[in-house]
Amino acid sequence: MSKKLSHVLLIGIGLFSSTWVMAAVKEYDLTIAEQTVNITGKPLKRITVNGKFVAPLLEFEEGDEAIIRVHNKLKNQDSSIHWHGLILPGIMDGVPGFNQFDGIAPNKTYEYKFKVRQNGTYWYHSHSKGQEQDGLYGPLVIYPKNKAPLIAGEKADRDYVVLLSDFHSSTSGQIMKNLKKEADYYQNQRETVFDVLKQVKRDGLKATWQDRSMWNQMRMLKTDMSDVTKYTFLMNGKTPAQNWTGNFKAGEKVRLRFINASAMSFFDVKIPNLKMTVVSADGQPVKPVPVDEFRIGTAETYDVIVEPKQANYQIEAESIDRSGSSVGTLHDENTSPVKNIVMPQPRPRSLLTMEDMGMGHEMSSMAGMDHDMSSMTGSSKDQSMSGMNHDMSSMKGMDHDMSSMTGGSKDQSMSGMNHDMQMTTSNASTQEKNSDVVYGWANASTPVGQKALQYSDLQSLNPQLDTRAPEREMEIRLGGNMERYIWTINGKKFNETEPFKVKYGERIRLKFVNDSMMAHPMHLHGMFMQLENGQDPKNMPNKHTVIVPPGKTITTLLTADELGEWAIHCHLLYHMSAGMMNKLIVANVDGNNSDLKNIVAQPKNNDKGVNQHAHH
Repeated sequence: MSKKLSHVLLIGIGLFSSTWVMAAVKEYDLTIAEQTVNITGKPLKRITVNGKFVAPLLEFEEGDEAIIRVHNKLKNQDSSIHWHGLILPGIMDGVPGFNQFDGIAPNKTYEYKFKVRQNGTYWYHSHSKGQEQDGLYGPLVIYPKNKAPLIAGEKADRDYVVLLSDFHSSTSGQIMKNLKKEADYYQNQRETVFDVLKQVKRDGLKATWQDRSMWNQMRMLKTDMSDVTKYTFLMNGKTPAQNWTGNFKAGEKVRLRFINASAMSFFDVKIPNLKMTVVSADGQPVKPVPVDEFRIGTAETYDVIVEPKQANYQIEAESIDRSGSSVGTLHDENTSPVKNIVMPQPRPRSLLTMEDMGMGHEMSSMAGMDHDMSSMTGSSKDQSMSGMNHDMSSMKGMDHDMSSMTGGSKDQSMSGMNHDMQMTTSNASTQEKNSDVVYGWANASTPVGQKALQYSDLQSLNPQLDTRAPEREMEIRLGGNMERYIWTINGKKFNETEPFKVKYGERIRLKFVNDSMMAHPMHLHGMFMQLENGQDPKNMPNKHTVIVPPGKTITTLLTADELGEWAIHCHLLYHMSAGMMNKLIVANVDGNNSDLKNIVAQPKNNDKGVNQHAHH
């Protein structure tokens, strides 16, 4: 650097240092391509970023100017990247068809440019077709300015991302075709006769008969916890056999940033013999909550602090359907390394109940469920009980095709009515060895005396700035048709629906009503919601993704303080792809006209016009 240039820079710094500090510019180049990867011993073509599977960690500090050039080298495929959980201009949010963003054409480059206005644990992924399942996802961490402590009064000695994901031997396109062909294509954990006998012993023959008649009439499987199975679960891109390891020294505090970057999987996370303290949810700080385990929905993030004392611990994230686990190691670097992990014993699997369907066990509880499904099915509402699974909004997510499962009459005997009970010798012996089952979607089989995180435990570390009561309520009903594998919001697929419209600055309640038998992690782009979880309004936690369990209602509060077109959708990839998505438009409103005007187009490649008031 010349003396003259140095002198000019020093003068500039002197002029501005008392009032303003220049933001650092942090740049990345990301190249999206298709390459052969070998995750499970079988070479497969998948998407890589900068030659890596999974995509690399991106790191920023709050206040940085982020410049990220994305180069699409995929053949014949547009691509995109969405910065999950980040507050930024709409044009930079990365969803094709929103905010005048058209995606990134093959052999083209798109430059994302925005001010980093928050800190915490986030991630990024494609919003084009099924590219997220096929490998286009990675972690993103934003540190406070000058990497100040993220925990009030103390700092972690080590800081690790723990990115959980699900890898499949089929491509996303093949998986979607299979689901469209048969919604139960991947159901490989159906009940056996032992499950029926256990229910008879517990509930009696009459109650069991009524219960199973109901499930048959609904064309549903009690074991339908996950639409897609046969996954290999990864931790930071590694299989359990490859054993991702995070090192520590005795006496250190370790921060673990858990990110559920899976396409379709919920996980129950634990570190046996090691307490975790939850300090952040969806990148936003919360008052510390000591737990033994937590359930993390697709697209959620949780930061925990641990203080390991032993030489080694296993980090275990078991899928909710108990089909497998993502496993890694915490290791004291002053001791001998662990060569192999020990796969945890699967916990008892959960069976869905009538309560998960939003009703009791009595047949009469069906009476109030007719919300007019006729717009989706075209069939009469006057049909008999046996046909009513096609006509009720509360059943929209439930109507599996029983004919493909039973091959018999609905008047069949008890032994034949159990949804295609697979009574092979191998399956029966497996059930005898692990015959325990538990009931209800929320039952994670947490050991007695141990603490599992609940949404009601979460409190914002910093008081909420906006505690106004909502001006109005927006109902978002979640449903679907499993026979055709269609998922809907308010009875309509994304390509059929009208956008939600909100006035800039408006305070609204989002009421998510789950009329289906699947849990839905509902994600809002561009803004944080405050979860109504029993806390005082000033203590409600910020969330960008909320799990809405089957048959349940979850409400959040939203201050519409970001102009633009924002996606709101289920983050289960194939649910979103099959229609469970909408657009939420936040727009300025002319004082003389109650209608929403066209949104203010966000300037490309800068953040002028971004709302600059304090954020959450």
